[in-house]
Amino acid sequence: MKDSDIPGHFHQQGQMLANRIKKRFKHLRRRFYRQNIEVFRLYDWDIPEIRAVVDWYGGHLVIGEYMRRQSVPEWLPLMGREVADALVVPMDKVHLKQRWAGRQDGRRYERIDHTDRKIVVSERDLRFKVNPNDYVDTGLFADHRDTRQMVRVLAAGKDFLNLYCYTASFSCYAAKGGARSTVSVDRSESAIQWARENLALNAMDPTTHRLVQAHAFDFLKQAAREKRRFDLAVVDPPSYSTTKTRNVAFDIARDHPRLLKVVVDLLRPGATLFFSTNHQRFEPRMNGLTVADVKEITANTIPEDYVSKRKTIHRCWQITV
Repeated sequence: MKDSDIPGHFHQQGQMLANRIKKRFKHLRRRFYRQNIEVFRLYDWDIPEIRAVVDWYGGHLVIGEYMRRQSVPEWLPLMGREVADALVVPMDKVHLKQRWAGRQDGRRYERIDHTDRKIVVSERDLRFKVNPNDYVDTGLFADHRDTRQMVRVLAAGKDFLNLYCYTASFSCYAAKGGARSTVSVDRSESAIQWARENLALNAMDPTTHRLVQAHAFDFLKQAAREKRRFDLAVVDPPSYSTTKTRNVAFDIARDHPRLLKVVVDLLRPGATLFFSTNHQRFEPRMNGLTVADVKEITANTIPEDYVSKRKTIHRCWQITV
């Protein structure tokens, strides 16, 4: 379809989006750049008729469309061009994604392209490899950058467990904060390899900061048998997942009490556990945990650029054993 054939209201939406993002970028850029933060959110469906999310990755733009039956293929590329023009970003640094609602089983690992091209971005004094092309997610969840900093502050001298570690950004923060050891666990071979790259990029000793490819409950069972103990942990599971080889399904709304109990059993007295989920209808059931304190800290963990009237990007609890 030629530009002249694209409906006029699409062009109007593109201009509205570009104007909104230009102002937002000017507001956020200077502050985040002073902190050496190169990944931040510029827009997330703030205007009802513009169903898009726009993220900045150190000179690259990742732009997603929240898809629906009425979506047309011309809309997202047009939004991409308008935003790129507004921020003077070349089109080879604009990455377009389709985001579908519903159960996202394994979606953080789902492959949508095969470029195998990663770029390096900074977050404070750490660096991470992200892939803006090949997956729905890029490898770094910037909505948890402040939670990562909380982990870093608590990490000195601690043995740290990062369950469902994905690309191990929490482990890099814990290591930078002086953790005595870190163990990062994920079932995905590609995630563990990516985590290895991030640890190496930040000069983390692989003998002290270990990576384990395993299903979470398998690891926890083995760790209990070995009487492993930790002082600090992060548990940030997917909302849903299925182990295809064993046909075992995980549903965080149903299974989080069992998961958290097994993790708590591995923690030393006085240990801290951060538990988070982005499940939009999550109802916590933590009364059965044998712990000293459970406190929701969501408001303290969501950065300014992720505050939204439409949804809460994640929820987070600090559990003291």
